[in-house]
Amino acid sequence: MSFHPVPYRPARLPDDEALARAAALRQRMEARRSVRMFSADPVPERAVLDAIAVASTAPSGAHQQPWTFVLVTDPEVRRRLREAAEEEERISYGGRLGEAWLDALRPLGTDAVKPHLTDAPYLIVVFQQRFALDEDGGVRKHYYVDESVGIAVGMLLTALQVAGLAALTHTPSPMRFLGELLGRPRNEKAFAVIPVGYPADDCVVPDLRRKSLDEVLVRI
Repeated sequence: MSFHPVPYRPARLPDDEALARAAALRQRMEARRSVRMFSADPVPERAVLDAIAVASTAPSGAHQQPWTFVLVTDPEVRRRLREAAEEEERISYGGRLGEAWLDALRPLGTDAVKPHLTDAPYLIVVFQQRFALDEDGGVRKHYYVDESVGIAVGMLLTALQVAGLAALTHTPSPMRFLGELLGRPRNEKAFAVIPVGYPADDCVVPDLRRKSLDEVLVRI
């Protein structure tokens, strides 16, 4: 396919409106936390679908859009996912992770029990398309897959937060069981499991501190 440019003329916001929007988004995102204790209260599905649509607008290498979002609501499927995830996590917390990684996790209070996989009303399982499969069985390479899918997940978390929903990036290791249980094709590799819902009434999160802007920003 040859290069075919089209005009791009987005409206330019007045400075005061741009500053107000940026400040409002920063404030909303400062409140974001990774939630592991979810309410079973229903969530408007349209809000979740719109967040996935936002994620799919992410930039990607050569515009190949190498992602698949599997929305899981079936209780039996979620039970099986939790069972398989907890089996892997028991092995990991039992020593596979290594002492340095276990030590880094201790302030988060995590363990091998993963109730969020069955408590949250939605699970979004994000897959990387490591390569494309043509209709005739041919294979086409994808480029910058890790970077592209990582950006998409970041945009997904932002969209969910703006919609007033809580989420978690859960990455059981290894994650091969996800593709097997969800029947994904051979070109897809699990990237993250994202439970989505409202925090439980008794939800608690670790008392953590984020780095300040001055600590992460370098001006040159």
